[in-house]
Amino acid sequence: MSRTEIRVTGFGGQGVVLSGYITGRAYALDAGCNATMIQSFGPEARGSACSATLVLSDKPVLYPYIRRPDFFVVMSAEGYDKYHDELKDEGALVYEEDLVHATLKEGQPAFGIPSTRIAETLGRTIVQNIVMLGFFAAVSRVVTRDQMRAAVKASVPPGTEELNLRALEAGFVHFDEHYAGAEAGAVAAGSETP
Repeated sequence: MSRTEIRVTGFGGQGVVLSGYITGRAYALDAGCNATMIQSFGPEARGSACSATLVLSDKPVLYPYIRRPDFFVVMSAEGYDKYHDELKDEGALVYEEDLVHATLKEGQPAFGIPSTRIAETLGRTIVQNIVMLGFFAAVSRVVTRDQMRAAVKASVPPGTEELNLRALEAGFVHFDEHYAGAEAGAVAAGSETP
């Protein structure tokens, strides 16, 4: 049975939970598979470490907790410090390269993006999580571009769809320009349930 585990982390206010929700929605509703999500954040909420974990599977998800994620999507240094040891040795790291200074394991797939700077060029830093989502979707290939677009459009506040879709596209473009031909999706996704 195919099972892909993902942890998305950052600090409260970066849209970590929304990122997890959109990914799960794209996989479950738009791709017609199964997804579960669990979220956690510190008592401070805004500014403290925040996390969303997802399990994606083509079969019903009987155990919704992750063991060792296949993908680790990191938007803050604190989130990286707190969770980086969980990532599988062959798992892929996707990170905000201006905020996270990762210590990479030899042979580990790692993909950095300046998602905050890209969001600033779009006029709204708040969409940096959507930039990261586009980049993550391109890296992981767990959902298609169209499936992610549909999930973003259905999940963001009314009136912000166009901005968020531009942010999503910017993430895909960054991948195409800097990591064309990379095979992280094939390497890290589709792990088998033990």
